[in-house]
Amino acid sequence: MNERKIKLKTGEIWQERLVAGNGHSGVICFCDPYEEVLTYQNIELLMPTEEPRMTPPEVGSELQEARQAVLHMDATWNVHGRKRTYLYAYHPGMQLRITTPQQELEAYSRRMVGETGEIIMDYRDKTGDFSRHTFVSREDCVVTQYLAGGKETLPELILSIDPPETLPKFGVKKWGTGPEVNMKYELVYDKAGTYLGQAAHYPVFVESELQDKGYVTMVRILHTGGSRNVEQTEGSKEIHIRGAKAVWILAKTAAQVEMGEMEDFPGVKAQETIDAVLADLKSAVAKYRTKEGSWNYERALALQKEQQRETYGTVSFHLGEQTADSGEEGVEKETNTELLQRQKNTPQMLQKLMERIYQTGRYVQAACAGYSAPRLCGLWTGEWNPGWSGAYTMDANVNIQVSGMNTGHMEKAAWGYMYFILRQIGDWKENAKAVYGMWDALLAPVNTDGNRAIMVEYDIDYPFQYWNAGASWLMVPIFEYWQCFGNRQIPLPEDLAKVCGKQSLDLEQEILRPLLWKTFHFWEQLCTPEYYTDREGQPHYKKGKTALEEGEKYLIIPSYSPENHPNGYSSTITANAAMDIAAASDVLRMIRELEERICDERSGEWLTASRELAAKLPEYQMDETGGLKEWSLPQMHDNHEHRHISHLYCAWPGVEAQHNVGLAESCRQAIRNRNVGNAGKDDTASHGWIHKGLVAARLKDGRSLGEILRLLVQSDIFYSSLLTDHNTDRCRGVYCTDTILGLQGIIHEALVYSERGEIEFLPALPEEWKQGSVDGLMARTRICIRKLAWNLEKKILEAELESYEDQEVRISCPVLQYDACYYLKQGELRRIRI
Repeated sequence: MNERKIKLKTGEIWQERLVAGNGHSGVICFCDPYEEVLTYQNIELLMPTEEPRMTPPEVGSELQEARQAVLHMDATWNVHGRKRTYLYAYHPGMQLRITTPQQELEAYSRRMVGETGEIIMDYRDKTGDFSRHTFVSREDCVVTQYLAGGKETLPELILSIDPPETLPKFGVKKWGTGPEVNMKYELVYDKAGTYLGQAAHYPVFVESELQDKGYVTMVRILHTGGSRNVEQTEGSKEIHIRGAKAVWILAKTAAQVEMGEMEDFPGVKAQETIDAVLADLKSAVAKYRTKEGSWNYERALALQKEQQRETYGTVSFHLGEQTADSGEEGVEKETNTELLQRQKNTPQMLQKLMERIYQTGRYVQAACAGYSAPRLCGLWTGEWNPGWSGAYTMDANVNIQVSGMNTGHMEKAAWGYMYFILRQIGDWKENAKAVYGMWDALLAPVNTDGNRAIMVEYDIDYPFQYWNAGASWLMVPIFEYWQCFGNRQIPLPEDLAKVCGKQSLDLEQEILRPLLWKTFHFWEQLCTPEYYTDREGQPHYKKGKTALEEGEKYLIIPSYSPENHPNGYSSTITANAAMDIAAASDVLRMIRELEERICDERSGEWLTASRELAAKLPEYQMDETGGLKEWSLPQMHDNHEHRHISHLYCAWPGVEAQHNVGLAESCRQAIRNRNVGNAGKDDTASHGWIHKGLVAARLKDGRSLGEILRLLVQSDIFYSSLLTDHNTDRCRGVYCTDTILGLQGIIHEALVYSERGEIEFLPALPEEWKQGSVDGLMARTRICIRKLAWNLEKKILEAELESYEDQEVRISCPVLQYDACYYLKQGELRRIRI
């Protein structure tokens, strides 16, 4: 995760900078020795708009119209001309600039360090050797930068704050002017120059919950030796530090905090908020201050290292050997930029590049872990109005971003994901009631801003009010955590502890079971005997019909397969989307496995109810090529000019295709059809390729998976940090973590497939990966794979397994023609050699 360069680019785009985070707060570092820029982040920063965050009251009354339009293939029904509205947009915090006298660089390097969560920059010029270390403390939720020389004193440092309007895209939205132009902000400092900061009051909009709120970033400055003073510049203040031996800059950003009424800003309320942030910084200063008056960076970092080991350090991954034949001799010393350029000129996948990408992905996953899930941009934006508002997008993106979280042995990431879901449940219940009139059921929206998750983002082009599969899909990571780790007491953050009235929740009884049954209630109420298909699969409506007859199945109507429509039918409001069939089936599978494990007085009744619904769900249909159809109705034909492959839910994230050879082959054919139909259309979106990669891995198709990985690493999707763009050709310029995080899931699935009582090694290995090792992966049967090493040329595989319970497990490795059953005892380390 390193980058070394002598000549720095002038005006380098912020997306090329390095990042750090603790799941809640973060920082983007330019890493320029002479004009450093630190853009502070807080995952709760949201810019309010004039659009109401309320579900339109008319949405429920339109349900019957929508159903009848679909039944009669009437594509003219247009949701009464509704135009989508949006939730609030993520935005950057304060931007600090550190300027030093320009010199001629003699040496330079920058890197992100997974073991510590640090950004480290080292450089040398004629004045000496210098370094800067930056990390975001999990212990104190403070961003710390440590600046030091070797034997030399530091050059003069000038600290200043960039006005918000100087950051990219200020006031610029895709449609119209950004609301941030109407906010107020103030520079905050003291005459001694011990602190510097910025307080901002959000614009006032009627009915906005944030109309009297804003955000604050404060910076506390410490140094040994030298002097410090505040100097006036045109319209601002600067802090000058001269002759210091070492400097520590501690920063904290508070989001959605009280600022009082706009006309009083900056008034008493704002000052109280500023004082509270300064008090937190004062505590962090006192905690690590030495008797000599300096600040103990090493002690603060030691606590960070321990927590980083629990996230980043639980898994390691290595591939192959560096040989002349592999084209990889000497790559270890190359920078990311050099390695990416070498990959563009090398037909085979560079294994050391994949290792480095994997390590960066774990670094990013850990940086986003512990409070919530990753946003589209992870935790970071260096611009106003980021693409898709920097939202949490839940119809593929969040799902892909957390795909390697559980098998990657990153429990804090899984806890953060659970918190992310639990914070939304009230809104999901409101959505199900508003759209469908349901009780105690869950309907997830496509996007949440992290603060609200109500159903506002829909129209005829994107009818997400009828995206039924969302809640089922979003349950999978929580269920998968339970499969990997078993039942646990899940510690709660302060906000959820206050709501729940306790400090932790039982995973089975208080999180997973209630959520799965509320999701079941959704499907149970969506399916009505009035809408059904006959023995030939033809759809019908019969008002007042109370039960299905033999051979009939429920018609899932309305339905929506993001973001596609049938060929020859212009409306995306449809019926019997394969995604819906699979999502309903999958939640019933999860319920069955959970209830069979819990086995209490309620389990029998609930298992019966789940089996009854499963028997009445629609069946999948295949097209003339044998491919799985996206809509299981004779009247609806597949449209392959689209990047989404939501209809392959039964392969990933579902597992139906694992147990049905015919269905698995239909999925493979469906991918072939989509690849042909969508070639050169909208095939640059990263999440489309990552989704295909996850499906290919689940379908045990190492050849196709290798093609996808080679396409990605030879594209322009990676920045020099190895974080990623939204598109393989950067056509939108949107910072997006789908690829860097989603590749975690792909690699895990390529190396190990698992479910209850079953582990399959190397199910979808790309041809370049003939030798390698991975340590620490979790199997979805409560087993930690402490070690997995293989050499296919020597036909050797070695594994060490630790089971978290007594169990019988089937171990297989088809590529080495191995299949055997083992009985594993809890806590025992079992070695397997093939």
